[in-house]
Amino acid sequence: MSKQDLLLEIGLEEMPARFLHDSMVQLGEKLTGWLAEKNIAHGEVKLFNTPRRLAVYIKDVAEKQADIQEEAKGPAKKIALDADGNWTKAAIGFSKGQGAGVDDLYIKDVNGTEYVFVQKFQAGQETKTLLPQLENLIAGMHFPKNMRWGTQDLRYIRPIKWIAALLGKDVIPFEITNVETGRNTQGHRFLGQEVSVDAPSSYEKLLKEQSVIADPKERKQMIQSQLDALAAEKKWNIPIDEDLLNEVNHLVEYPTALYGSFESEFLSIPEEVLVTTMKEHQRYFPVKDENGNLLPHFITVRNGNSHAIENVARGNEKVLRARLSDAAFFYKEDQKLNIDENVKKLENIVFHEELGSLGDKVRRVAAIAGKLAVRLKADEQTQKLVKRAAEISKFDLVTHMIYEFPELQGVMGEKYARMLGEDDAVAAAVNEHYMPRAAGGEVPSTFTGAVVALADKLDTIASFFSIDVIPTGSQDPYGLRRQASGIVSILIDRNWGISFKELLSLTETEKENELLDFFTQRLKYVLNAEDIRHDVIEAVLDSTELEPYAAVHKARVLEKHLGTPGFKETAESLGRVISISKKGESRDIKPDLFENEQEKKLFDAYQKTKDSVAESFASKNYEQALDVLSGLKEPIEDYFNHTMVNADDEALKTNRLAQMTALADVIKSFANMNHLIVK
Repeated sequence: MSKQDLLLEIGLEEMPARFLHDSMVQLGEKLTGWLAEKNIAHGEVKLFNTPRRLAVYIKDVAEKQADIQEEAKGPAKKIALDADGNWTKAAIGFSKGQGAGVDDLYIKDVNGTEYVFVQKFQAGQETKTLLPQLENLIAGMHFPKNMRWGTQDLRYIRPIKWIAALLGKDVIPFEITNVETGRNTQGHRFLGQEVSVDAPSSYEKLLKEQSVIADPKERKQMIQSQLDALAAEKKWNIPIDEDLLNEVNHLVEYPTALYGSFESEFLSIPEEVLVTTMKEHQRYFPVKDENGNLLPHFITVRNGNSHAIENVARGNEKVLRARLSDAAFFYKEDQKLNIDENVKKLENIVFHEELGSLGDKVRRVAAIAGKLAVRLKADEQTQKLVKRAAEISKFDLVTHMIYEFPELQGVMGEKYARMLGEDDAVAAAVNEHYMPRAAGGEVPSTFTGAVVALADKLDTIASFFSIDVIPTGSQDPYGLRRQASGIVSILIDRNWGISFKELLSLTETEKENELLDFFTQRLKYVLNAEDIRHDVIEAVLDSTELEPYAAVHKARVLEKHLGTPGFKETAESLGRVISISKKGESRDIKPDLFENEQEKKLFDAYQKTKDSVAESFASKNYEQALDVLSGLKEPIEDYFNHTMVNADDEALKTNRLAQMTALADVIKSFANMNHLIVK
């Protein structure tokens, strides 16, 4: 079977850099998925992107679908044959429907019942006759943000300008939004021109000749090499932020790195402001010396060649100078501020129309933080620091600097707080209460910061739940999932044995059940990220007192014991108690109703185990707790060998179920063993 290469390129107006990689991958997955669905064999796949195009090049695409020979199942024999052994209408209709005759039918046994079958042959269609269906594939792509243009109904990431679609040397004919496919592609907007692609294999080379590096990996390596060369030439240290490097890579078609400078006087501005201005606002790479000190230089990447590069550098310097001048002014003005006056201004900023002002939020956070500090047995001085930190935690939101650089909230607050004489712990908490700022991010390093961070996140989540703003599916506009994961991360990092239920008691929520479910799901997310087995996660989450620090360590202990000799039998014995306990309820156990020695021994074991497990939990020794629970295996088995829980005597039955319920509560304080898959 002969093979041909395939090229599909979608030309668009400039796409947002942050969506480029995922869009390219999506197109590749959709195209290879379509080929697999159509049973069309192919070879190597290569993906391309630039701000103006998404493209897929696939080698050795089969000229036709593979022929399919499969067995089709028909009616049961008793329906397919009449009493005289002749084929019925049902059998004849089945054979016709499969494109066969009754002579092709045969009978096979399937699980004790005989059915009629026929071999069905389906010849593969030519690939070129199927490829126009790619119109639907392109139109069916999904993007985080879409737009419409002209009179078109299609919503897409950006307007489609051209489509190059080739199988071998032939154009694949279709059109989308009045754009017909062809063999032409566009070179660099300023350095190249429109060119004709004679065959898919020449696509990448042709674009290079037109100053377009279509392979994003090659483009990224070019940028990295240019940065390394500048660093070596100037003896600079250029810290590489991978996110910034990827963004810059997706902003250009032909990268050329260049450097510029700014006045050294601007170095008096806090480094975070300078770096944020360069990286976040201008997409520049900051430059440092060998000791890590910021230098008055920057690196930027031009979308073009080195022609008139000095003019480009001067233009970038002018833009940066204007931004840094503004930053210097804001910084100077902010040094005149009064923290308590700023806190009062929070009353005029709406947190949410149904949840009051930022001032209202700060008061709620301070109340929660105060209770939490008491719960954690903080001394009186620390409680005062927590109170002050919570009360001023948002003061920097009304500064000039944060108005211009909102991503520096907390960071500048800490600097201003230190500058204005606040205690170090209070100043640090102003910054740390936003942590972790992203999944897997840095958590607060101070007690005060961790307490205020928990209080702030807890208030945000509980407040939005109170007005029924609850994350659903992919919708989470206020980042509540991230905030909940942050709470879990802090509790684990600080080794604070606080359950979700206890946390929620610090708020005035009326949505406790919904919030408990929500936090449990976030804990499950964190445990999954720790690569803990699914069955172990389910066992731990189905415990009576759910708190994150304990959950992680219980899970690790369980995983360690899963493969050890005898643990399967232990888990089954403990699980049996939990299963039977579902028929009972919590009530006092009456030892005078025990009828045999095994009941008494299990009761004694229960009392000792209950105290020992509580002591193990108090010392956070979860290995010891599981060892203590494992000691119940023998008395449990002896009990069941000599005792019928569901006795005919109702009083005996009730008492025995009460004993099972009490024992199950102790076992489930660790985990529900019935979820475990133990071999």
